[in-house]
Amino acid sequence: MADGRHNGKMDNVVPRNIVVSAVNLRKGGTLTVLQDCLRYLSGRKDLHVTALVHKRELCDFPGIHYVEIPWSLGSWVKRLWCEYVTMRRLSKTLPETDLWFSLHDTTPRVKARRQAVYCHTSFPFMKIRWQDFRMDAKIPLFALLTQYAYRAFSRRNAFLVVQSVWMREALSRLIGFDKKRMVVAPPSFRPMEIPGRTGKELGMTTFFYPSTPDCHKNFEVLCEAARLLEQRIGKGRFRVVITVRGDENRYARWLQKHWGNVDSVEFRGLLSREVLAKAYGEATCLVFPSRAETWGLPISEFLPTGKPMILADLPYAHETSAGASQVAFFPVMDAAALSDRMQEVTEGTLSSFGPVEAVEIAPPCAQDWEALFNLLLL
Repeated sequence: MADGRHNGKMDNVVPRNIVVSAVNLRKGGTLTVLQDCLRYLSGRKDLHVTALVHKRELCDFPGIHYVEIPWSLGSWVKRLWCEYVTMRRLSKTLPETDLWFSLHDTTPRVKARRQAVYCHTSFPFMKIRWQDFRMDAKIPLFALLTQYAYRAFSRRNAFLVVQSVWMREALSRLIGFDKKRMVVAPPSFRPMEIPGRTGKELGMTTFFYPSTPDCHKNFEVLCEAARLLEQRIGKGRFRVVITVRGDENRYARWLQKHWGNVDSVEFRGLLSREVLAKAYGEATCLVFPSRAETWGLPISEFLPTGKPMILADLPYAHETSAGASQVAFFPVMDAAALSDRMQEVTEGTLSSFGPVEAVEIAPPCAQDWEALFNLLLL
């Protein structure tokens, strides 16, 4: 091994010590990243892995030593105390750490030979609106705070890890970090078995937008576009299916209040993976108008169907849809422009749709966890 810590026989290599800190990852895509990471590391016999997590049951894999820190999510003060005080104290009690890999955006001041941070959050690059504070103040405040969290102690890291080329470019500009030490590691996902049906085969054009009811997801622009399209071409020719029930939070209730009477909009609520695959199969077209994403997983899930997609004209959507054959982009807050693209799908013209060229990823990059850790542990 490069650091020479073995006794001359490859089967007696002394394991290197890794800490993966992820105490605030407990749901959604970020939890999936943690689970995938630890699933891979559990098979590495040359590594001794300690995982700092919210609860072990969320990501329990053999061969991993777990430290649970559930209290850190109680408030921002507790989170910062955990990051900059508790972890530093903990790092001094562990065997010499070869790599401390933080999976949640911030750089703790810990005792380790090398540090790296996985940067998930795209909020610092989102245009904040006053309405966001009214719907869910945590999101715009988190967007503002993350700008400073990314900067704090970032120079301690050998590498920053991001999911996309656009994120590397934007984050490098934001915090002045060298792009040559920013690894692009596109997210992995399990392909779905999507039925081959379309909305038109079911009797009408179906637009589908699967996402959580958070204010930055921009459901309102799709609902308003549906209302405009109804006025233009009439009812009964299309439907818009959104994964919002209408009572989950203040934003969902606002959507229900303002667009619940639009006949073409169907408030369906969050779907299981099996039902989601069926909904992809029934959809004529995916619409993805989110104002802030690092990647945009539904775009990747829907892309293999070859069916049309209407996406926000933002860097993440261009990169995630690379290789798709029928894509139209629209200004992210322009409901009228979105309505125009939806009319093209309904009428089958698709004059504004076209292929999206692949994005070339300059090194350093890693296509899987093995390549990433081999790079981080050099």
